[in-house]
Amino acid sequence: MNLFFEESGDFKVGTMMTQAGEAYQVEMASGKRTKVKAKDVLLQFEKPAPAELMEQAQTIAAEIDLDFLWEVAGEEEFGFAELGAEYFGHAPLPAEAAGLILCLHSSPIYFYKKGRGRYKAAPEQSLRAALAGIEKKKQQALIQAGYVDQLKAQQLPEAMQSMVLQLLFKPDKNTIEFKALEAAANELHTTPQRLMLAVGGVASPKALHMARFLFENFPRGAGFPEVPVPQAPAGLPVADVQAFSIDDVTTTEIDDAFSVTMLDEGKVKIGIHIAAPGLGIKPDDAVDKLARARMSTVYMPGDKITMLPDAVVEAFTLAEGKTCPALSLYATLNMADWSVLATETRAELVPIANNLRHNDLDDLVNEETLASGEGEYPHKESLRLIWQWAQVLEAARMVKREAWGLKPEQNNRVDFNFYVEDDVVTVSRRKRGAPLDKIVAELMIFANSTWGKLMHDHGVPGIYRSQGQGVGGWAAKMQVRMLTHAAPHQGLGVDQYAWSTSPLRRYTDLVNQWQILACAEHGVTAPLVANFKHKDANLFAIVSQFDAAYAAYNDHQSTMERYWCLRWLGQENARQVDAVVLKDEVLRLVDIPLIIRLPGMPQVARGLQVKLDILRWDEVDLSIEARILEIPAADAAPADADLDFEDDEAPEEAVDAPELAVEAQAEAGAETPAEGEAAADAKNGDGEDAAPAA
Repeated sequence: MNLFFEESGDFKVGTMMTQAGEAYQVEMASGKRTKVKAKDVLLQFEKPAPAELMEQAQTIAAEIDLDFLWEVAGEEEFGFAELGAEYFGHAPLPAEAAGLILCLHSSPIYFYKKGRGRYKAAPEQSLRAALAGIEKKKQQALIQAGYVDQLKAQQLPEAMQSMVLQLLFKPDKNTIEFKALEAAANELHTTPQRLMLAVGGVASPKALHMARFLFENFPRGAGFPEVPVPQAPAGLPVADVQAFSIDDVTTTEIDDAFSVTMLDEGKVKIGIHIAAPGLGIKPDDAVDKLARARMSTVYMPGDKITMLPDAVVEAFTLAEGKTCPALSLYATLNMADWSVLATETRAELVPIANNLRHNDLDDLVNEETLASGEGEYPHKESLRLIWQWAQVLEAARMVKREAWGLKPEQNNRVDFNFYVEDDVVTVSRRKRGAPLDKIVAELMIFANSTWGKLMHDHGVPGIYRSQGQGVGGWAAKMQVRMLTHAAPHQGLGVDQYAWSTSPLRRYTDLVNQWQILACAEHGVTAPLVANFKHKDANLFAIVSQFDAAYAAYNDHQSTMERYWCLRWLGQENARQVDAVVLKDEVLRLVDIPLIIRLPGMPQVARGLQVKLDILRWDEVDLSIEARILEIPAADAAPADADLDFEDDEAPEEAVDAPELAVEAQAEAGAETPAEGEAAADAKNGDGEDAAPAA
């Protein structure tokens, strides 16, 4: 006796060897024996042989007309033998019955299984819907195959042209377009990004990096809607000064300037004048909503996305030859020891005599010429006096840092400025701590610290940057936090530090400017009229939103700087280059701020300069491969002014994540230099393609 039975959802045949109650011992064609329960047996037959029956059944199942079988089945539940008699016109033979079972089981859209050997025909409406779905899938499969063929032929299908960014950065993986892109990329042994570059969906690796950033952070585009340009209130007094700014030649958001007024009895009054969009922009107005949505200007080599519309920037930037609304901080100083005798904060109109540019002054203004009085340049005497005060400010901060147990700041870092014109990049090196840099940095630190204290003393909350020992004991890293109350910034050596000097390009500074204006105008009643009160949920939300946006913008800037570094290698045909060892296997090129990891390289002292052979690089994934060509003698002196990390160990994230720029480590370690915080004011004020402070 032979048996046709169901086992684990599959149909099998075999020869019955023995029977014990409700179970059979069955031998399969392979010789394997299995135990089969009686309830799982669908057919018992003598002929044909099991293997022959299964072959005949499969042939019959393939020949059955499903549509006719469905019509014959009717609406009631049935057993396979009943339906077989109707369909075949006679009691089905074993092969016919087995074939019918195979057909019913493999056609779930036509027949619903109701039990062992029992089925029910699908309702007509359900069947038609299922058949339509199958037909649709067939058509989609044909369309998808066509897309794959086009992509493999380096043609972008028309249907995919409007959804390139969606497919690359936030795809719906169930769409035929994504499946086609993925299938074509797999067949070509490439990635969807590289395939899109090949077919013209994305113009270049640069466009790919920009598109990713804009898609994630500016999904509605980086442009601005039309908004009315706010104006400063009428009746502001005009300052009796001739102010000047110090910036890079590319800077358009000029938000800080300086003035010097000589007083009697060995005193001098130095003014720090900050652009005052807070006089015109009001919380929740149209311009404020735009600024809050962006939180900061986005900088990158050769380009930027401003926080404020160009017309608003133009209305408040401290442009040469204009009398501009400003928030001024005046410090009256005793020139004998440069001690601060008094400070005054007021809103006013400030005449801007000059916009000085680093590109014109760097060769003229240095420590030697400031000391000797050599050279001729605008505001020479004012710069000399401010330079003397800046040195005193720095020394005072160093004393406070030492009191907090921190090492002195190092001035051996190198800044790199990027300039891009017609897709050609120029990278220039500038040593930090140059007089013009230090003037801007020290006066910005002074202003941010002084105004932070002003808000604190008046009981008005603000947005502060604080740095102190992190959790974890004496070896813990210093941590930078944003708070709404005053707290020390040990890395800078100040008791409090509130970003307030870049309101045209940082929303935190605009918020603080509103609060400072309330203090300056209303004195002790400032807490009652300030826009933000203590424990204001809106203020906490701004801090959180700013942190997230600023981190994303810094990551993008670092990504684009790394991209332009790789472009520079190709542009200069740089194959053998010099690099400085930062830590273990981590190096940075001397001419550009490109970080490279060389696994397995010999241990070399930090700061030593080695020669590398650049093997290859990739502008899409921003990777680079190189090898050591030459290592100096063990007793060679470290390269001068080339160490980018001051901690005993360079932060791993600076290497493992290429998007983290070296400059962004300024606040990551225990011995943070002042430039880490002030760089946003001194460096981005100098060049808008420079990195904001971490």
